Amino acid sequence: MNSVLIKPCKRRQCPPARFASATISIAAGLVCLSAGCLLMLGCAAGAARRAGSVQPNARWTYDHGGIIRGDVGGKRLALIFTGGEHGEGTAHILDTLHAAGVPASFFVTGDYLAKDEYHPLLRRLIAAGHYLGPHSDAHPLYCAWEDRSNTLVDARFFRRDLRKNIAELRRFGALPDRRPIFFIPPYEWYNTDQVRWARELSVVLFNFTPGSGSNRDWIPEGQRGFVPSAEIRRDILDYERTQRAGLNGFLLLLHLGSQRADKMHLQLGPLLAELQARGYEFVRVDELLNQTTSHPAPASPTPAGAATTRPSHR
Repeated sequence: MNSVLIKPCKRRQCPPARFASATISIAAGLVCLSAGCLLMLGCAAGAARRAGSVQPNARWTYDHGGIIRGDVGGKRLALIFTGGEHGEGTAHILDTLHAAGVPASFFVTGDYLAKDEYHPLLRRLIAAGHYLGPHSDAHPLYCAWEDRSNTLVDARFFRRDLRKNIAELRRFGALPDRRPIFFIPPYEWYNTDQVRWARELSVVLFNFTPGSGSNRDWIPEGQRGFVPSAEIRRDILDYERTQRAGLNGFLLLLHLGSQRADKMHLQLGPLLAELQARGYEFVRVDELLNQTTSHPAPASPTPAGAATTRPSHR
């Protein structure tokens, strides 16, 4: 507000008291209005800081708007473990990660959270410094397998289901305020609708990086697509060796459990040892996808060179 210079006047020339009072009231109102605007801006900024945010980054790879790979400029990758009705490998996985000194990121559903025997493991993984995030409550299929653009759930259901999952995770001490919430969708299958709805909840939707075949570890014996766990481990390492960028920026998906007898979590120790020997650093998903500089988002939902991989039905 501009200051006003008032010339002194003779007593009989001064404005009546009621006019002076009105002037003071208007000035006070303007001050209050300015203060109110500043307060509102401060509250909005505070809310943004509390919710956390991740800005689009040109160094990342996207598919249908979801992040599927981080910066390929360094030998860093994130281990992503998902769990639902099966989670029998969790304890072994935590033991293996501890022995190797490796952080990881875990994403579980309502079915997993409903099992009391997993509750100590959830508290243990948080205490160990791993990331624990949502994988949906009911594990619904968001869009049709045969037509990905065909959304099967509405925004209201999506919000209610995801919020329930997040609320239950916070009971275990996960997802503190002022941190971005990362979310891998059920079935690892989604479209731009879920990316947009998640963003409206200040949630970052991401998916695994395709190519290595690690996501096949859930398929049981006798079902189409089954591959022995030792072969899956070799495929991951062969992919790393033959690709120009190796596993740089990779979001490497494995499962906490499955119906198969040949459990992939028993291959985790040798896999970690070999990747560490090849110079890789393991980080949490919120560390891999944490940038200090924002960049414009890609022009298209699926940029050139980013393969769109349809995961196996689960």
